[in-house]
Amino acid sequence: MDINLSQCFIAVDDHDRALAFYRDLLGMEVRGDVGYADMRWVTVGSPAQPDVDIVLEPPLADPNAPAADRQAMADLLAKGHLRGVILATDDVDTVFERLRAAGAEVLQEPVDQPYGVRDCAFRDPAGNMVRFKQPRKG
Repeated sequence: MDINLSQCFIAVDDHDRALAFYRDLLGMEVRGDVGYADMRWVTVGSPAQPDVDIVLEPPLADPNAPAADRQAMADLLAKGHLRGVILATDDVDTVFERLRAAGAEVLQEPVDQPYGVRDCAFRDPAGNMVRFKQPRKG
């Protein structure tokens, strides 16, 4: 029996800004764009992984949620406490330079980790941590 990742969800407060990051800067393709009750879900993914989707969703996908709950989720998102994602690459240094040159918020410059990867980290426009890793050479 095979079990594989199909989708992961990342909360965003502005889908257009998120698309500028995930689609325009990272090169992901848009696979879906669905709206419901003043909310929006945009599905993106790497062309190299057609079976794995990242769904950019509202921070609180409940049209009946109390205003206090919506504010609490917005506050957590703004602090970067909701979600994160780790993306694999074969050249973390090139990815780092491209994102830094584009003005993305740097959380960690590329570093060799003791657990066998070289990685770096950024925040997406909503505040989520996005890490990029590659296996360490040699």
